[in-house]
Amino acid sequence: MKIVLFSRPQIAAAADDVRRLMQLFEQYNFDYAINQEFAEVVERIMECTIDPSKIYTSTTGPQPDADLMLCCGGDGTLLEGIHRLSNRSIPVAAINFGHLGFLTSATRDGVEALFEDVANHRLTIQPRTMLEISGIDEVAGTVTALNEVAAHRAEATMIKVVAKVNSQLVAQYNGDGVILSTPTGSTAYSLSAGGPVVAPECGCFLITPLAPHNFGVRPVVVPDSAEVELTIHTRHGNAMFSVDNWSFRISDGTSIKVRRAKEQILLVAPHNISFYETLHSKMMWDVDIRN
Repeated sequence: MKIVLFSRPQIAAAADDVRRLMQLFEQYNFDYAINQEFAEVVERIMECTIDPSKIYTSTTGPQPDADLMLCCGGDGTLLEGIHRLSNRSIPVAAINFGHLGFLTSATRDGVEALFEDVANHRLTIQPRTMLEISGIDEVAGTVTALNEVAAHRAEATMIKVVAKVNSQLVAQYNGDGVILSTPTGSTAYSLSAGGPVVAPECGCFLITPLAPHNFGVRPVVVPDSAEVELTIHTRHGNAMFSVDNWSFRISDGTSIKVRRAKEQILLVAPHNISFYETLHSKMMWDVDIRN
């Protein structure tokens, strides 16, 4: 078993967490590859030197013979780790050393149980839809996103985003911008903007306006077989376009096309915990505020 290990250098983990993690690799005799930034953290905490053949960089990416990616951090770390995979179809698990960690597979207290599940091939794997995006000025070709893309203002004045689905006009959104998300991303940025929660197996995209000035507009759910085109108009200067946790400056009149990507992410879900149970626990829907 070979595991691709990924974390940001500012990992919110105590030294004991890192030691326990590396001890589990030794205990289960798992081979691993580790990103350079995290390798420096591990070497400092463990007072050791990691074999250079086990270290990959943001340029080289991890070796192609891995069986699993393990991200240590919150949802943002998971998203960044997925982009390091360069669309390789291997399962991705995450240990929540961050805050909400809606997409993570285990908490810091469940690390041992996760390794036991990996060793005994008891992982629950869910394929998740991704977005394929084209038309960003700074990017040659296409990029992919797991959660969402968003066009939003970079200046104090509002922008206009013209949204079309299969070349049919949906709306002209005047305001702070628009989010286009997958079902996975429905519990992320879209949710904070008033979008609906969508179960991950649903075949759809969500178009959610950001602080719209045309008050009658509401989030729209469209089939994920459609192509969505977002044309951004600014009054002054540029706007911003985000792809998961990446951001790009775009010019007035830029048209960006989004469709369902051919590849999917294989996300490792918490063992014996459903999407709805995660909603209850992470969003505290079972808490009665009257008590």
